[in-house]
Formats: sequence, C-alpha cells, structure tokens
Amino acid sequence: MIDYHLHLWSHDDSSVGYLLDQVAQYCEEAASHGVHELALTEHLYRFVEMRATVGDFWTRWSHEPTSSLMAQYFDFHARNSLEEYVTFAQLAKSHGLPVKVGLEVDYYRDQMDDVAALLAQYPFDVLIGSVHWLNTWQFDDIDNDVQMNEWRTRDVDRSWADYTLALEELAATRSVDVLAHPDVIKVANYYAADPAPLWDRMAEAAARVDVSVECSSSGWFKPVGEPYPAEGFLDRLVARELTFTTASDAHRLERVGSRAGDLATLLESRGVHELASYDGRRRVMVPLRSTS
Repeated sequence: MIDYHLHLWSHDDSSVGYLLDQVAQYCEEAASHGVHELALTEHLYRFVEMRATVGDFWTRWSHEPTSSLMAQYFDFHARNSLEEYVTFAQLAKSHGLPVKVGLEVDYYRDQMDDVAALLAQYPFDVLIGSVHWLNTWQFDDIDNDVQMNEWRTRDVDRSWADYTLALEELAATRSVDVLAHPDVIKVANYYAADPAPLWDRMAEAAARVDVSVECSSSGWFKPVGEPYPAEGFLDRLVARELTFTTASDAHRLERVGSRAGDLATLLESRGVHELASYDGRRRVMVPLRSTS
C-alpha cells in the first residue's frame, strides 16, 4: 500500500531535525498498517510563493459573507517557504525515508495556468489536486460555524453542481496527477438528492485527462461517515479503468495509514490489484498490497 495524502508542515515547525524525526515516525506508523510509501503533500495555500502568484483572489467575491474569513485564513496560513518545503522533502528522501516529494494543489479558478508555471520550477514527484472552496466558501471547514451555516442557507444540489464544475475544470487544466478525495463536497453529510449524474461527470472528467483518483479513508472520520469516493462513485471510476492511489489524509501521527486494509478490500472487491505510484510525475503501477 501507498499513502499519497500526508500533511505535516507548519509555521510552528522549528528545526529540520524535528521534522525528519516526525517523518520517520510517520513512516514507521504507516509500515505498521502495511503502507510502505508515503507522499508528503502539504497544501499549496501554506506558502508565500502561492500568495504572490494568485494574489488576494477572494476580493473578486467580496460580497460573500465568507470573504473576510478567507482573507483571515490566508493571512494565517500563507507564511512558509515553498522552496524550503521542497528542499526538506528531498532531504527526507536522501536520508532513505520512503517518501515522495508532493504537494496538494488547491484549485484557483481561472488561475491554474499561473499555478502550474510556479510548480514547474520544482522537482515534484506527484501533485494531487483538490477543491476545498467555492469562491470564498470553505464548505469542508466543519469546525467553523459560519462556514457550516452556509450549508443551511444554500441549495445543496446547487452546491454539489458547483463543486462538480470546479473539479471538472481542475482536471481539465492537466496541472495535477491525482484528484484528491474527489467527492469531499459530501463531508458535512449534506448529500445531493441524486448524486449519480454528478458522479458520472466527475468520473468522465478524470478519464478524459487520465489522472489517477484517490481512495481515502478520511471520510470515515468525518460526519459523512464513508470513504472517498462513495462506493457508487468508485464503481463508476473503476468502470472507466482509472488508476488509484490510497490515502489516510493524515494531519497527525495516529491517523497515518488508518484503515488501509479496508481501502485495499474495497478496491480488490472491484478487481483493482495495483496502485499508481509517481516518480518525477511519471506514473508507475505497483502492487496494491506490498509484502516488503
């Protein structure tokens, strides 16, 4: 098994030695769950280079009640150096840790060409793409009352449709190798009345550009209480012969590799026995269950 969705970088991390020890602990914990390869995929929004590239994009939707929250969010998070992050990830590899140099690339509407140009300057192994906000609404911030109140005032079907369109546009930019948690819009357990046609559109968007799709255990730990993607969605992805990565979306040590066996069982039950690994953004298929 491999895990392509690990976050561990923040402005509070004070030393390279501390971070190397942390990654080593992550690798050890992952191995205990049968996961033998990890991708470090911190969010692009954490880095000052991103802020310089996309600017204060939320001002385009300053009329939205969540616009000021987005400004505060980026003021807090966009404080690290992408150069330092990549250098550290390479260092971890050079120390023999089984990691990939990756990044989670957040979707910036109408700005992905600029984002891709920025990322092309760095030696990434894998880029995973995700949609975490619609204009300025961070729909998956389940701990924020203002963001969650939007779910109670917006049309749920319209929100799902808007998310689907954003995911289609992200895939079409060809700026990422993997679509992360592709139905994360369901996170707060607000489900579209009929998600099937939207799943079809998302699956077709992935197939059209031949990106891999992430199968993640993290949804089991959220209000929706099921993996990403939902099993009906997973069936559509398999039918289109897409490739998969697996993930635990680990923001802390105890979550690394969580329910990896359950993810493997989900995939095996659908005839999937290989996963997509990446090296220098080139896909290489590896066994679903590793014996090493």
